[in-house]
Amino acid sequence: MGNEAIARGALEAGVQVATGYPGTPSSEVLMTLIPLSLKMDFYAEWSVNERVAFEIAFGASLAGVRALTTMKAPGLNVASDPVVSAMYSGVNGGLVILVADDPGPHTTQTEQDSRWYAQLAKIPTLEPSTPQEAKDYTVYAFNYSEKYALPFMVRTTTRVNHTVATVQFGPLRKKKVSISYHREPERFVRASMEWNRKRHEWLNSVIELIERELGEDRLLNTVTGEGDKLIVTSGACYLHVLQLLENRVKNWKDEYTLVKIGLIYPFPESFMEKLLEKGYKEIIVVEESDPYIEFHLRALSSPLNLMVKGRGSGFLPKVGEVTPETLARNLLGFEEDRYPKIDIPARPPPLCPGCPHRASYLALLHALRQEGFRKKDVPIIGDIGCYALSVQPPLEAIWNEHSMGASISIAMGLKIAGIRMPVIATIGDSTLYHSGILSLIEAVHKDADIMVVVLDNNTVAMTGHQETPACETTSSGRTVKSIPIESLLKAIGVEKLWVTDPYDYETTVSIFRKALKTRGLRVVLCSRPCALITRPWKKTALVDQEKCRRCLACLRVTGCPAFVLKDDKLSIDVNICNGCGLCTRFCPYNAIKVVER
Repeated sequence: MGNEAIARGALEAGVQVATGYPGTPSSEVLMTLIPLSLKMDFYAEWSVNERVAFEIAFGASLAGVRALTTMKAPGLNVASDPVVSAMYSGVNGGLVILVADDPGPHTTQTEQDSRWYAQLAKIPTLEPSTPQEAKDYTVYAFNYSEKYALPFMVRTTTRVNHTVATVQFGPLRKKKVSISYHREPERFVRASMEWNRKRHEWLNSVIELIERELGEDRLLNTVTGEGDKLIVTSGACYLHVLQLLENRVKNWKDEYTLVKIGLIYPFPESFMEKLLEKGYKEIIVVEESDPYIEFHLRALSSPLNLMVKGRGSGFLPKVGEVTPETLARNLLGFEEDRYPKIDIPARPPPLCPGCPHRASYLALLHALRQEGFRKKDVPIIGDIGCYALSVQPPLEAIWNEHSMGASISIAMGLKIAGIRMPVIATIGDSTLYHSGILSLIEAVHKDADIMVVVLDNNTVAMTGHQETPACETTSSGRTVKSIPIESLLKAIGVEKLWVTDPYDYETTVSIFRKALKTRGLRVVLCSRPCALITRPWKKTALVDQEKCRRCLACLRVTGCPAFVLKDDKLSIDVNICNGCGLCTRFCPYNAIKVVER
């Protein structure tokens, strides 16, 4: 896998500190490094959020060691403040920022293109096209980072992160590093405007040097073919184009010139200017997600009266992934699909069988009905995590899901604006630790008239069950200080606090009813471990076929995917049922029972 290759590259580069926050499609990089960290004597741990992760890695690099920090694209938004400032300071040991973008998107709220951040912050950035390049570019990035005394970013996309391929390993770096950090206020203190101007001048000079030296590096920027049609591409798109030309255009190298850009920032202008002087009949840019390369090529080709086509011009779709089928149609003019389309039934992602969040939302909706509220009248604000799936039928609970930790602030804003109905924010434990805690402090401080439901499943579930600050042992095996959510809530001044186990359904409904009747800031902590981390399960639910009337009330209310409806017969898949018993409460015929396995 590409992410495993990146981890291998970090090891070959001699990484001593690796940090990050889990987020698909980047998670497996740190998940690969963490189990190796104690054995190989380096630090690799998850951080509470991306900003903290970057700052730890940055601090380590100032001491002279090589450090890696990993995140998905929105995580760079979180880390951007210290990242931008760090570019003025530079580094001592190599510092690499792995940022995984998600064209499509597949698992991300936006198709954010992190290459613009490279230009904004002036972060030298490499983009690999294959798992082999992902490994190699990681090594290059560490070496270049130390050579130029700047952080380097490796920008990937989902198809590179999750592609599986054979990778040729290199040797592990065994160089011993001298640990030191000296006082250099002109370099590291951002309080002087004069110092800041000088550091900006320094940064610009280094960026110019990198463009001159790496722009001509044929390990990063490659040219294949000698045709008069120029295709410029990068990342996973390069393989799509290469495969298409090799499979469907005879002697394609005589018709096309294919350029792969591996140095994303600074853009290799000198390299491209020499190519453009050849005067190509057609210039096409294939990239994801925004027309970043196209933007730069238009600026370079305009004086030469050369036309550039790409996503910005509308030659390729402006949203979504660039697929081989799209390229076949738009690049080569093939109208037919090479592979027949398969009609697959739609399957929206569900909450897992036994998920405590299902019980929490059902209890909340139940309490709203009992208090005389209609679901369509009461805003329920969601957040980032598994529980965002509550937007799907049959729950259809949340109205809004925006960004990490935003639920509480948005709920507060709605109430301040004058919404008269109760406003409810729902947020997971890991998201609360990540950034929601700041919003909650604001709500406590202002005594916002909102109800906050904290869905505590004791893990970062959606990205692979990474630990939260509530844990006592990290994934690496290190013993750490536990910070339980209940203690944290009390410490910041939450006074109206109820704690419940959502599997205790009736009690949870009762608590929600009390909270709905209360004014001011109130918090309900629904605490139950994720069903997937409590295996092996000791119980399961079964359907009594003699009592079952096929009314499907259990399925329509819970939407639990453990139910199987086949040949007009309802049953439960005991392989995925954990025996939570939630469904038994909604069967009017008592046809479902929970039994020991």
